[in-house]
Amino acid sequence: MRTTRARPLIPPKHSLRPAEWLCCATGALLVLSGCLHLLVFAVDGGPWDGPVSWRKPVTFGLSFGLTLIAITWVTSYVRMEARLRTALLVVFAADCLVEVGGITLQAWRRVPSHLNMESGFDTAVSMMLAVGGGVLVVLLTLFAVASFRSRPTGPLGMPLAVRSGFAILLVALASGAAMIARGVVLTRTGHQEAAYHSTAPLKPLHGVSLHAVLVLPALAWLLSRTDWSDKVKERVVYGAVGCYATAVVVAGVHAALTW
Repeated sequence: MRTTRARPLIPPKHSLRPAEWLCCATGALLVLSGCLHLLVFAVDGGPWDGPVSWRKPVTFGLSFGLTLIAITWVTSYVRMEARLRTALLVVFAADCLVEVGGITLQAWRRVPSHLNMESGFDTAVSMMLAVGGGVLVVLLTLFAVASFRSRPTGPLGMPLAVRSGFAILLVALASGAAMIARGVVLTRTGHQEAAYHSTAPLKPLHGVSLHAVLVLPALAWLLSRTDWSDKVKERVVYGAVGCYATAVVVAGVHAALTW
């Protein structure tokens, strides 16, 4: 069986379009921000959990940065019109900057970033983050739909990895939307403190499912660099998808039992 030659995980400079370089640079900046805030936490201390914590700029910076880089790379295997992909990626990069920027700003102000309606400014930031989350859902759903509309390109196992990654990512988007919706309802009904803690049961499900779109395609790419037989490579990818799906199901059952 002939397989398509694997493209580099980080393509050489001449193969990247300006928008892709912009997205990768933005993602690297967000990852750096997360790492720097981990140092801030080590020096300043304070709680790791809770609505006011250095955890948020750390985890959101790392998560958004890695996701932005992953989506920039993974969508290069998705069959879609080049200008549309470029436009979506640029909007996605800008939205990631806004989300992490708002969360980081509120962390330095020592106030909650999400579901915070204590003042006019806090409400504006909270609503900006909620709208930004909605934009993320739309953009990533469009990429997911494109991956299923036409078979992705790439080495053996990559089409399955890309489609499975996006399918599991949709679970992350759904759980994130559910957290925001429940928190907003509790806030609007006067249960502010309960709103801050209402998202805890869904966080493991959200976190696990968020990065399948990076882990599974990266595994397929790594397998393409080995001299294993196509049959073995295929089995490994299927096994990884099955294990990842099982982890998501376990996290989903835990969320359902504790929410």
